Amino acid sequence: LRPASGSRQQDAPGAADGLALASDPGGTLNFLAMVENLQGDSGRGYYLEMLIGTPPQALNILVDTGSSNFAVAGVPDPDVTSYFNPELSSTYRSQGIEVTVKYSQGSWTGVLGTDVITMPKGLDGSYTINIATILESENFFLPGVKWHGILGLAYDALAKPSSSVETFFDSLVRQAKIPNIFSLQMCGAGLPVSGSGTNGGSLVLGGIEPSLYTGDIWYTPIKEEWYYQVEILKLEVGGQNLELDCREYNADKAIVDSGTTLLRLPEKVFSAVVQAIARTSLIQEFSSGFWTGSQLACWDRTEKPWALFPKLSIYLRDENSSRSFRISILPQLYIQPILVIGDNLQCYRFGISSSTNALVIGATVMEGFYVIFDRAQRRVGFAVSPCAEADGSPVSEIEGPFTTADVASNCVSSVSFHEPVLWIASYALMSLCGIILLVLIVLLLIPPRCQHRYTDNDVVNDESSLVRHRWK
Repeated sequence: LRPASGSRQQDAPGAADGLALASDPGGTLNFLAMVENLQGDSGRGYYLEMLIGTPPQALNILVDTGSSNFAVAGVPDPDVTSYFNPELSSTYRSQGIEVTVKYSQGSWTGVLGTDVITMPKGLDGSYTINIATILESENFFLPGVKWHGILGLAYDALAKPSSSVETFFDSLVRQAKIPNIFSLQMCGAGLPVSGSGTNGGSLVLGGIEPSLYTGDIWYTPIKEEWYYQVEILKLEVGGQNLELDCREYNADKAIVDSGTTLLRLPEKVFSAVVQAIARTSLIQEFSSGFWTGSQLACWDRTEKPWALFPKLSIYLRDENSSRSFRISILPQLYIQPILVIGDNLQCYRFGISSSTNALVIGATVMEGFYVIFDRAQRRVGFAVSPCAEADGSPVSEIEGPFTTADVASNCVSSVSFHEPVLWIASYALMSLCGIILLVLIVLLLIPPRCQHRYTDNDVVNDESSLVRHRWK
């Protein structure tokens, strides 16, 4: 396997162990075979071709580091061009377990099963994987998308209906004996967010491909293994610190999620960022609808509005907790071309939005970097991506190290707010309230001398959203 050349291994003794040192039974992994195995764009997601079942059925699968189920369309849908028919596969085995996942916009319900998959531009060989065949969906498959399913690459803690469902990548690690690491490059910087769908990108399973990055890899620890949760220390707009308490940036979590199109910021942070961009931009008056996503901003096609806007920097804690590094995106990544009107106008959207429950480093930022999900060493790495260019100039930067003396020693709440914990707490409170209400009713309706019995409330099938703020 290829070594992680150029990475800052001197800051983490033994950091190379487990990255790209193991090999599959057939010999050395060929990472170059996985280069440019993705297609798509930031507006509708990046997808990988897979062959599912026997004989194989070809489908495009959305790459999503913010969820953990592998699910494919199992019946015809007006918004998908292909679907997986399990009845045509001799190797499909149904588990007969229904699974539902709801998003902030969209949901699907399906049945769990297993089948074999191969990847034309992935690992050699075929592997038996848990697959949810989607039988019903609402606003999940959107008009114009060119994918037919979703590949959840987060941890099993998010898998539905329970964490006992082995995830796609865990199955690959176990069966192919590859290192527990994958890396992702999405190449859509400066291009229309809903273009031809052929911008390209790379999903490297089992290691790091040096041709996909320049300079050093900077690593930040994974704080919790559910989403890829990281710790953000501060934000700067045009080189000016927002001066917010660092816990505001991590309320209630900060995650790296390829299935989210935008950079999503907690409401207080979003408001501060918008004010700072408006203050430091060269535009004196700007419609508020542009910042909220309800309006586009249009310029003559001969103009490039990016020079009017400032750079945005995100500081992440280094593996050495007393240091940090910053990833910066130029406006070419967050002022995004989306629509051409007539012969003269190019319209743009604001690639940042507000969130009620997380800071989400989505495609708006990820398109600037080669991102390494090093599960073996519980860290996420960032390196500058060579494809993050517009008009021949880089649109992303990484700099460091910086001292963390000016921020708190821990910017992440010590309380774990995992959804499963919230569900359990909710069930307990609902059950308690139900019992109290039942007792009160019994006391009112039955004479005191009579004995009474009551039963526990039925178990509630919670279908709350696991993954929020998806394709807008």
